[in-house]
Amino acid sequence: MNDVADGDSSAQERRLTACNRDCPDACGIVATIEDGRITRLAGDPAHPVTRGFLCHRTSRVLERQYAPDRLTSPLRRDGGSFVPVSWEEALDDIAARLLAIRAESGPAAILAYRCGGSMGILKSVVDYFFERFGPVAVKSGDVCTGAGDAAQMTDFGDEDSHDFFDPARSRTIILWGKNLHVSSVHLIPVLREARASGATLVSVDPVFHKTAAMCDLFVQPRPGGDIALALGVARRMFESGTADPGAGAYCDHLDDFLALTHSRSVETWAELAGVPLASLESLADAYAIRPASLHIGWGLQRRRHGSAAVRVLDALGAISGNIGIPGGGVSYYTKRRGAFDLSFARREEVAPRLLPEACLGRAILEARDPPIRAVWISSANPVAMLPESHTVAEALAGRELTVVVDSFLTDTARLAHYVLPTTTLLEEDDLLGAYGHHWIVESRPVVAPPPGVKSDLDIIGELARRTGLGDAFSADADSWKRRVLGKVADRGASLDDLRRGPVRNPLAPTLMYPDRVFPTATGKVNLVHDVTLDPPRGTPLRPLLLMALATERAQGSQWLPSQQEGPATATVHPSAATGFVDGALARLESEIAEIVVRLKFDLRQRADVVLMEKGGWLSAGRCANALIRGAETDAGGCAVYHDTPVRLLPIAPA
Repeated sequence: MNDVADGDSSAQERRLTACNRDCPDACGIVATIEDGRITRLAGDPAHPVTRGFLCHRTSRVLERQYAPDRLTSPLRRDGGSFVPVSWEEALDDIAARLLAIRAESGPAAILAYRCGGSMGILKSVVDYFFERFGPVAVKSGDVCTGAGDAAQMTDFGDEDSHDFFDPARSRTIILWGKNLHVSSVHLIPVLREARASGATLVSVDPVFHKTAAMCDLFVQPRPGGDIALALGVARRMFESGTADPGAGAYCDHLDDFLALTHSRSVETWAELAGVPLASLESLADAYAIRPASLHIGWGLQRRRHGSAAVRVLDALGAISGNIGIPGGGVSYYTKRRGAFDLSFARREEVAPRLLPEACLGRAILEARDPPIRAVWISSANPVAMLPESHTVAEALAGRELTVVVDSFLTDTARLAHYVLPTTTLLEEDDLLGAYGHHWIVESRPVVAPPPGVKSDLDIIGELARRTGLGDAFSADADSWKRRVLGKVADRGASLDDLRRGPVRNPLAPTLMYPDRVFPTATGKVNLVHDVTLDPPRGTPLRPLLLMALATERAQGSQWLPSQQEGPATATVHPSAATGFVDGALARLESEIAEIVVRLKFDLRQRADVVLMEKGGWLSAGRCANALIRGAETDAGGCAVYHDTPVRLLPIAPA
């Protein structure tokens, strides 16, 4: 099964599983079990990417696994509080109410919302159930990666990355908006080895962080200055003769892109980007040393013009001659679902209604003919993680039926009519791909869930039986796994193969576009050639831009209660907080809300930003998303998380 031989003690076992949280690494985990309890977690040394170590967040998962506030019984709202009920009572009532709403208003009155709280592939069975039950309404867009996804599909006709270890062949490695210590921690040893072999590491980011400190060159543009910076780099490469003279053979719109880069001088591009001219020139000169790999982070496209920003970086990779060569490429996202056959769940293709995820609260409130009467939420905490948290909360609290599947009483679960307790990553029976590399793994339960806790698959199976769909959802986890592995089972990635260890997706490339022929309409790169040069800026009233960023301390909103005590920390340059002192309390105000924060001064940060950790709880007064108005990016339905003007105000006298 998933046991690992261990001769240390007859009472001690080691079992293998994998991390299913929203992280690019999908690490292999070795869990030590003593007397039925997990006592230790370590990275799987046999996993080619994990290489025996885990990030800080996953190393502390046992604190959540055995947290006293973990839910082990279904809860039903009774007035202003919750009461435990049996699974039979909960599911009988939920099924009856869903059936009644469907009969009265049609399936478009029901919204099934699932996000990335768990990245397990079998979570798609939840989507499939609601498709068969309705199909019901679902979300459109992707608040995390949508803008970049749309950009790469538009430019290249496909979206995937070079092999995880390909940077070993790079002479220059550009990390554009990517903090490896928070996301992609397992790429750090690969890049350190590349640097030891002579590669130059470059970080481009408006935020100074640990990754910037390990690089040879750090360029710190203004928030949203990526478009101007990349166009300035491209112009310098054209002028210096370091652009690929043969780019016209595989790039459409090359003349138009050239004209765009020459619409301003290099000096003006640097000024628009908010960087010294010398920094822009150093970046261009470094990128001209081929092969150069460009790794795009997932934050820079969470701006109003985020898709355009990624498109300009794609174009920079193309005209520099770094597409289609070992050690090159523009790597943004790896196809984590690429090995799996999920054609049974068509989601938005058949949904009668699509609600934009970035504006979900308002979309629910404004829905008519029919209104949204019921919401099913799984693998998600939208109140904490989506913009306009108060609006999302209002929308969910006002439905006739809101059901939340979770292990904890989150901000979202507190608003539900029913909360259904589900399994943790250490109890899951699933498959995983990764969006930072191409290895696929099986996640196996290393311990049984507590009595009263069910997996999403079990919950859906029981709900299906109550709604006339039992036959379609009676299969067990292994049967679903074999079904979704149908494309690769005969290529060395069957379920039996995965039970022997991680397998690289046999359908995945090691090098993208080696023949420089692209699955676009013309077979060439579709170079961007018309962009809006409008980087976000503060206003006279609110001069700072808020950036709530991923943190090493927690995954999304999966914090421990003790970590959410007291005001959230807001990191600023001292000149951005005139009249305040380091450690002081302040009110952080946007145009729609305010929260109390504790200031932390950092001279290494830009003076036009306020930095916070993302995923703070609304119930604890620490939710940065409460300050952010819901809006979609220029393409891809990503949320505009990082363009919100804010100001710091003194605490009002008591």
